[in-house]
Amino acid sequence: MRLLCTALSLTLIYQLVDATLSKTDAKKMASKTLEEKILHSDKIVQDRGLVVTDPKAKDIVLEHKSYCAKKTKERHFWGDVLGYITPWNNHGYDIAKMFGNKFTLISPVWLQVKRKGKEMFQFTGLHDADQDWIKDVKKNSKNIKIVPRILFDGWTYQDFESIFGSEDEIEELSKTMVQIAKEENFDGYIVEVWSQLGNQKQTELIHLLTHLSEALHEAQLKLILVIPPAVTPGTNQLGMFTKKEFDQLAPVMDSFSLMTYDYSTPQRPGPNSPLPWVRACVQVLDPESKWRSKILLGLNFYGMDYSALGASGEPILGNRYIETLKENKPKIVWDEQIAEHYLEYKKIHSKNRFLKSLASSFLREKKHETDFNFWKLKNLTKSTYPNVKKK
Repeated sequence: MRLLCTALSLTLIYQLVDATLSKTDAKKMASKTLEEKILHSDKIVQDRGLVVTDPKAKDIVLEHKSYCAKKTKERHFWGDVLGYITPWNNHGYDIAKMFGNKFTLISPVWLQVKRKGKEMFQFTGLHDADQDWIKDVKKNSKNIKIVPRILFDGWTYQDFESIFGSEDEIEELSKTMVQIAKEENFDGYIVEVWSQLGNQKQTELIHLLTHLSEALHEAQLKLILVIPPAVTPGTNQLGMFTKKEFDQLAPVMDSFSLMTYDYSTPQRPGPNSPLPWVRACVQVLDPESKWRSKILLGLNFYGMDYSALGASGEPILGNRYIETLKENKPKIVWDEQIAEHYLEYKKIHSKNRFLKSLASSFLREKKHETDFNFWKLKNLTKSTYPNVKKK
């Protein structure tokens, strides 16, 4: 769930909650506590009337733990769906096992590659690779692929210069990646490197990525590239990855993980993923719809809380989102232009991505023929997963 708070600091709320209550006050508060279902439902959220433009806080709190158990293995969407998992929260691992059939690609953010010298590369993070979990996920979901994310950690400009100028170094990196994938039962990788060089050395970086892709494909492994938004948030300017680079890499990459989220910042609070911007990012990259099936449209399952004092934002995760609904019982308003809801209540104004907003993302991108990637599976309420669909 995505939540953007744009007014008062939450410190005041915490002070109010910590106040001592009389027995009478406690009884009154208990009578106003919103109920929560703990049993599974035999209906998906659409059939329970939850995917609407005017949801009620009490309905979301009531239903957020209740998912349709009969639909956990049923797919409604036959394109690729990628989910990212962070190792510091075990709930994402559980979601991948429970709802694995909803996804085709799962990416634990485990790995970093460091350049230690000429033709010498060290991969760290392998201690997080849980072989029992990989086996469980693949046992429950026969067609799913495990593609850990790799960061080029600590690379200097000189490190990139060195590998760009040496075919031997590129070959060594490729061989190491293939070897690790085979040893660790990976099905490929997601590489996050493009933004590190900005708009520099693009030709050389494309050459490196093409070589990595060819080596991995020869070993029957996948390579997916994380790319920044094609339109810089808050502007009409092109980003650092445009149609030119997309056209060169689309024939050799399996997919692109497009970062169409985090539109707003503490200095510029606002929507999470406004519809016109998301659409523009896709259309700029592939105006003729030639490679749309390779674009994994980004939808993150978290939000940011921004105070009126200009402090840096802090993430809003699923549990805190539900707590906010319980404590404040806000009015939930749908913004048709950006295709997101926002909350209205006395102390805080918020933006949030509810089921209707997610559903709108799926439906609107059906027209654009993209696939999807979800950042941080652990943060979404369970009632949502059986309903991920498109086409």
